[in-house]
Amino acid sequence: MTTANKLTLLRVALIPVFLIILYLDFPFASWVALAVFIIASLTDMLDGYIARHYNQVTDFGKFMDPLADKMLVMAAMCWFVERGAMYGWVLALVLLREFAVSGMRLVAVEQGRVIAAAKSGKIKTFATMVCLCLMLAFSFGWLNIVCQIVILVTTLYSGVEYFVNNKDVFRSA
Repeated sequence: MTTANKLTLLRVALIPVFLIILYLDFPFASWVALAVFIIASLTDMLDGYIARHYNQVTDFGKFMDPLADKMLVMAAMCWFVERGAMYGWVLALVLLREFAVSGMRLVAVEQGRVIAAAKSGKIKTFATMVCLCLMLAFSFGWLNIVCQIVILVTTLYSGVEYFVNNKDVFRSA
């Protein structure tokens, strides 16, 4: 197993650690959870760099890396919704985008195509992770609203871009 793949698996393993810390709700739990979330988020950047720089790109990594990102982000967003710090419909729209893009990628695979991550998708992931870090560190009214707007705008923009740039996938489906 490559170093990049190990980092991806570390990110997945940190998700339950992150959630357990949040649900234990001990003093400074949100700060400890924030540290775990930041470490998990940084593994995303690091595994991508290592995979490309050291030619460790694998089919496992192509599949698992974006899935690990989604799992981490969705776990945090579910917790925020449960705590009343994020609107459920924001989470629902993010989930819809993720399912739609994943579905489109599955259709493309059936046609022998691979739809690579677009720059807007990477920006969306980065912006979402930064916003979730801000919400963990400084959770209060207007900041949560601004972060949810940033998450929504980047999510919807990248989703629309994926479909516009790959609309031919559905013509031959």
